[in-house]
Amino acid sequence: MIFLRIKSEQLVKVAYFCANLIIKEKKKMSNPKNISIEEYNYPLPDERIAKFPLENRDDSKLLVYRNGSVSQSVFRNLADELPNNLLMVFNNTKVIQARMVFAKETGARIEVFCLEPHEPSDYALVFQAENRCVWQCMIGNAKKWKSGDLLRRVDVRGKEVELRARRVSADGSDYYVEFEWSGGVSFAEVLDAAGELPIPPYLHRETCERDKETYQTVYSKIKGSVAAPTAGLHFTPSVFERLAERGVKREEVTLHVGAGTFQPVKSDTIGEHQMHTEFISVKRSSIENIKENLGRVAAVGTTSVRTVESLYFLGVMVTNEPDLPVERLKVEQWSPYSGDCDVTADVALGNLLKYMDAHNLDTLNASTQIIIAPGYSFKIVKGIVTNFHQPQSTLLLLISAFVGEDWKRIYDYALKNDFRFLSYGDSSLLLPQDLG
Repeated sequence: MIFLRIKSEQLVKVAYFCANLIIKEKKKMSNPKNISIEEYNYPLPDERIAKFPLENRDDSKLLVYRNGSVSQSVFRNLADELPNNLLMVFNNTKVIQARMVFAKETGARIEVFCLEPHEPSDYALVFQAENRCVWQCMIGNAKKWKSGDLLRRVDVRGKEVELRARRVSADGSDYYVEFEWSGGVSFAEVLDAAGELPIPPYLHRETCERDKETYQTVYSKIKGSVAAPTAGLHFTPSVFERLAERGVKREEVTLHVGAGTFQPVKSDTIGEHQMHTEFISVKRSSIENIKENLGRVAAVGTTSVRTVESLYFLGVMVTNEPDLPVERLKVEQWSPYSGDCDVTADVALGNLLKYMDAHNLDTLNASTQIIIAPGYSFKIVKGIVTNFHQPQSTLLLLISAFVGEDWKRIYDYALKNDFRFLSYGDSSLLLPQDLG
């Protein structure tokens, strides 16, 4: 009996040890920081990357993923694939001509890529500035620009404007560059005259004149992005007319897309990947509209997804800390995974509206570093319209978080059925479940 008791106690210990080991392993596997980016690789032949857009935006193919099934249509028929009680959220940011090329007296070619404003830090104010501003920039051929000012003369509205660029300081691979110019014109006008549209580097071509139109959505309004919210490039006035006839509602938010959207994950696990900070701006009326349509919200593009989902976490922040200073309204990269949140989307958005009222805010301006990866629980977005993304990218991680392992079936279908990929490529509609 004693022998049997010892044996049974040992078996219990072994079982307990194994159970704990399994729990720890599951926790390790469920932690998004441990995700191997190699799992989100797929073969993308260069010929499948769309180098130029179609002549008609809405002629693009539309892959439809609904309740686990995959089919295809044409983008102009998008309205036919949507429920009539849907609220679609669009990112109305506008791409700026952020890439400027200067030539030194030595002949060296220096490329200055404006990433985000520093002085003033407000986008509206920096574009209105008329003689000086400072931007955080990437610099191409930086080793050739160790000192001295860069000088360039440009024509703005028929007058010659002298533009100077001066390196102020460096932060890793990014630099702070001070711009000064003459002529009493705005920096927005200077960029339009001196800058080039920064089309994605994976297109492996120079910007052409047509890109100035085709690399903007037809509803773009607010200047500030260095990359287009490309899911919106397929929309046309006729598509919007059909959506309205269907009873589909529209709402707009603003997220200024950063250069980080071009960058694939280079680390083995995504826990080592640093997301760029992006700036969002959302009107009070837009938040009200989203709150009223919870359960029926579809986002156009991953930028709209990140904006809308960030609103939830901003709402949680002010729920827990109603006196939070406005300047601290930022969603950190990993904060969505810090623990289960028992605040509903309705409560979070409601408290966010109360916070805005308390601070007399008609528009919420905040920043987000949110990374959406497998393990993420979507709080607001129930449907997504999006293009096909690069292998091993954070955008593909977002899609996987939304549709699960079915992303492989979706992308395999697109590859086998001659869909065009990336920024100027075809589109998809992702509806994992029926919308109420």
